[in-house]
Amino acid sequence: MKSYFFQFILIITLPVQIFAKDYYVYCAAESEDEVALIRFDGKKAYVEKRIQVGVWPVEIEGPHGITISPEGDYWYLSMAHGTPYGHLYKYKTGTDEMVDRVELGLFPASMEISNSTGLLYVVNFNLHGSHEEKSTVSIVDPEEMIEIDRVETGVMPHGSRLLNSGMKHYSVAMMSGELFEIDAMRMAVSRKILTKPANNKNQSMHNMSHKNMKKMDHSHMMSNSDKKGMAEMGHKMPPEKPTWVYPHPNDKFVYVVNNGTDNVVEVDVDNWKITRTFNTDKGPYNCEVSDDGKFLVVTYKTAGKLGIWNLKTGKEVAKFKNSRKITHGVVISPDSRYAFVSVEGIGKEPGAVEVFDLVKLKSVALAEIGKQAGGIAFWKMDN
Repeated sequence: MKSYFFQFILIITLPVQIFAKDYYVYCAAESEDEVALIRFDGKKAYVEKRIQVGVWPVEIEGPHGITISPEGDYWYLSMAHGTPYGHLYKYKTGTDEMVDRVELGLFPASMEISNSTGLLYVVNFNLHGSHEEKSTVSIVDPEEMIEIDRVETGVMPHGSRLLNSGMKHYSVAMMSGELFEIDAMRMAVSRKILTKPANNKNQSMHNMSHKNMKKMDHSHMMSNSDKKGMAEMGHKMPPEKPTWVYPHPNDKFVYVVNNGTDNVVEVDVDNWKITRTFNTDKGPYNCEVSDDGKFLVVTYKTAGKLGIWNLKTGKEVAKFKNSRKITHGVVISPDSRYAFVSVEGIGKEPGAVEVFDLVKLKSVALAEIGKQAGGIAFWKMDN
């Protein structure tokens, strides 16, 4: 009888053990030259390791963007500051030892690896350039750590993300108000569109393929006053200031964050037009869509908050005040259960990674890390 009792206890407790997961994320602390490995066990978040990064012991190199290889074997880090150029670093997951680095452009920032081409695409944000100077997307072979090409896009590009198919790359140009699409195979801009929600003549002129733009040079048909007006418009900083782009899991839509006008716009990839606008809290900065396609999670950098939107209804279903005043990045676990959010902090205040339950719609955990927590990437789930 006693042995049956213990077997019964084992049976009813076994499922709890099976479904318990550990979630791991990497998060960069830009003012510390440090990357933290965070483990979340479903209840609490722990700093498993603080990894010193870079090669200059007395200088702040500024770790900014971070991404994980599709196989989970390596993580890559953009180090924004340099003399004058920044670098891309490669580290081994688990041991977190540095493997290699390669010099890129001015202030390399966010990045991602295509699961189709196997190449890494990182934007050169060019923080210290003029507001009229176009910048580039560096295309890197992450195995050999060699930059194989640079593609010119807009002014101060950011938010480097690819469709789930890996065939199209998207980034936004903060100071020229544009969304750029790069054909991953041809390594060339295929389309671009203004991120302003309202449709107008100027936008419809702008929303054409790169191929057609080359064919349709109508400058000889414009009056001198029209040419002058177009030139002035080209040098005027747009109010939208887009900072991020993220694809829907079905690859039919991408979502662009307009930091300057407090909204997120949904772009229909096939028809290449803006289909919906989500009016947000102050200063939206980053966003991500859950793998189940249910939620759009948006960080509100200026407001110091996090918003969760139901994509089916287009309504914000939850909003949370973060523990620090400057909210930065977000990454969602592959099971669509938790959102991990980096919060910068101000001055000497430590940064943090906060965890939000997307099923119960509540804050569940927090781990303090180094100053100015920024780039964040999901590594793995362990049973």
